[in-house]
Amino acid sequence: MSTLAPLIVASARRARQPLPGFSLSLGLGLLWLGLIVLLPLAALAWQAAGLGLDGWRHVIGDPRVQASLKLSFEAALLAALLASVAGALVAWVVVRYRFPGRRLLDALVDLPFALPTAVAGIALTAIYSANGWVGRWLEPHGIKIAYTTTGIVIALVFIGLPFAVRTVQPVLETLGREQEEAAASLGAGRLTTLRRVILPELLPALLTGFSLAFARGLGEYGSVIFIAGNLPYKTEIAPLLITIRLEEYDYTGAIAIAALLLVASFVCLLAISTLPGLFAHGRARG
Repeated sequence: MSTLAPLIVASARRARQPLPGFSLSLGLGLLWLGLIVLLPLAALAWQAAGLGLDGWRHVIGDPRVQASLKLSFEAALLAALLASVAGALVAWVVVRYRFPGRRLLDALVDLPFALPTAVAGIALTAIYSANGWVGRWLEPHGIKIAYTTTGIVIALVFIGLPFAVRTVQPVLETLGREQEEAAASLGAGRLTTLRRVILPELLPALLTGFSLAFARGLGEYGSVIFIAGNLPYKTEIAPLLITIRLEEYDYTGAIAIAALLLVASFVCLLAISTLPGLFAHGRARG
């Protein structure tokens, strides 16, 4: 019996391991992550740090750079807000109601993920240009969408909507109707139930979808350049200006703008990873 005990203990330890070869898998995963993701980003950060104070002042002080950054941040922020609201509504309809074409609608949500961004930009331009399906009816009333900031926001909403839907949808599926029915039985109205019961549960997912849509919109290129018109100081986005600086062999300017967008995207992803925990901790204390 004494000779079998070590074998039994060793077998139990091996059985408790959820993944055989965990160390090897972890090492390979970290290696690929470092080579594919971290190494290029580290190289960009290193080159940005070597610009020096004068280099950063020269780039940031350029009015054209300031205008493009301002447009990119404002358009991405507004588009993320609109995508969050629209995404929550679409997710609510898909989860809570049964109707013909529901599965088709659910599948169409992911279309911007699979659609090449250039195709999306061309399609949006064809729709909202002066002779497009929608633009031809709006132009006579003085409403211009293509080649304006409005067109940029629409393109970014199109790209960011799936993020908002897919982050809210799983929460709605697990939420169920029990809490709403309990609130209704206690005399709560629809607005009170929405404000006191549903929104607190959805808020972390809404913020996550907003952050993802904002980060994606900040760096979006293909779907925007066709509908933006790319007018300097007016409809020229920061990712396009990076490409222009590279074509002009102004590597310092391109690196500085790219580094700013990288920091903004990293802050958004950091918020995504920390906000759910903060909300859970706050609710636990409450």
